[in-house]
Amino acid sequence: MKKLFLVATLFTCKSLSAAIVLDFEDVGDQASINDFYNGGKSSSGASGHNYGIHFSNDATGLINSNVDFKYSGNFANEPSASTVTVFRNGGVATMNVASGFDTGFSFFYSYSSHESASVDIYGGQNGTGELLGSLHLNTNFDQGCTNNPSGYYCHWNPIGLQFKGIAKSVVFGGPPEYALFDNLTLGSATPSKVPITGVFWFMGPCLLALLSMGRRAVAPISDSVIVRILVSARLRSRYR
Repeated sequence: MKKLFLVATLFTCKSLSAAIVLDFEDVGDQASINDFYNGGKSSSGASGHNYGIHFSNDATGLINSNVDFKYSGNFANEPSASTVTVFRNGGVATMNVASGFDTGFSFFYSYSSHESASVDIYGGQNGTGELLGSLHLNTNFDQGCTNNPSGYYCHWNPIGLQFKGIAKSVVFGGPPEYALFDNLTLGSATPSKVPITGVFWFMGPCLLALLSMGRRAVAPISDSVIVRILVSARLRSRYR
């Protein structure tokens, strides 16, 4: 029974480490995201972790106006303070993932229009290839808002789906500037709200499980494996 528990813990750890969360912190207020997550920079000159993810020019960062009272974001209660993204101009906005991702896609959103809006996941870049799944947004921006009444967009819903295959792009469609998004999560049907310190709390049981299995001679664990796990956790936590 203990062995089964350890194996289950390791599977959970694998799922945690595989997911990528884009929280848009440091992108810049009203800055185009562009190659911020692609080894390049946003239009503000900032750069983030290189996940091989590129956003079309319509994708823009917004910082909560309550931060030093000098930013433009009219929202509150965001899942991870204090930057979100909005898609501006007409048509659709696209997120391309060069190496692709699998399992699921999810995020938090706040939407103020009654027009149809959807998020579609495709097997090819720029909304090409097989349609792997679709999510539809409901009007929710002011439902039961608490804690911070000054933000117009003050309610956020988690939404996500599982899909089969490899996704290489996500297309965000709907009326521009009516939907805010945060914590885009690639590789999971449930969006993450794990803070920086939370990652290490989760990774602790993973390391203990690995060490325990090593002591029981189920699978010897080398020092290099443990170092790689710790480095991976630290890199991921820097941008959450």
